Amino acid sequence: MEGKEKDPLFSGKNIKLLTDQINRNNPITVQVLGICSALAVTVKLKPALVMALSVTIVVAVSNVVIAAMRKYIPDRIRIIVQLVVIATLVIIVDQVLKAYAFDVSKQLSVFVGLIITNCIIMGRLEAFAMANKPWPSFLDGLGNGAGYGIILIIVSFFRELLGSGTLMGYPVLEKIGIYRIGYENNGMMILPPMALIVVGLIIWFQRSRNKSLIEK
Repeated sequence: MEGKEKDPLFSGKNIKLLTDQINRNNPITVQVLGICSALAVTVKLKPALVMALSVTIVVAVSNVVIAAMRKYIPDRIRIIVQLVVIATLVIIVDQVLKAYAFDVSKQLSVFVGLIITNCIIMGRLEAFAMANKPWPSFLDGLGNGAGYGIILIIVSFFRELLGSGTLMGYPVLEKIGIYRIGYENNGMMILPPMALIVVGLIIWFQRSRNKSLIEK
């Protein structure tokens, strides 16, 4: 007996690693990380979903790998090791997308490759995975990926619906008869500045509901 009882896999502390990143410590709306892809890939819902899933996989798996290797990584080359791990995972994700979702891969273009430099992933490796065990690091990666993905999905939902009248390519507004009462697709919604405005509105709504975030 070591005198210390192991924490259960889903203890309150571990669950907090998942839930905090979705609201109180969201990587986009609170930490303001990964904002570039939130602006670039949210014109349509489908590529936003794929990007969200891709980043979640990369950050969760890279967290586990770095956490498992943390005691053996020389401090002087830790950033290089982290980049190699992330780049390897991004290449795998990119090749899978090209093989099974080529149309989405074309829409995402260079932004899949730019996951390598995503501040969220590098930040979690440095701040969390280098100091924690693989399981908490995995949960932290899932939580941050989910927090990032939720914002992408919300932004792309409104941009595609109001800008193109569709969701996942399905003509929603046409089917429910909105065009018959005079509505026209808002071309401004598909322009990059509108993504920033929508993110700003989400930040305003989130902070108006949670006053403790105003101090952050």
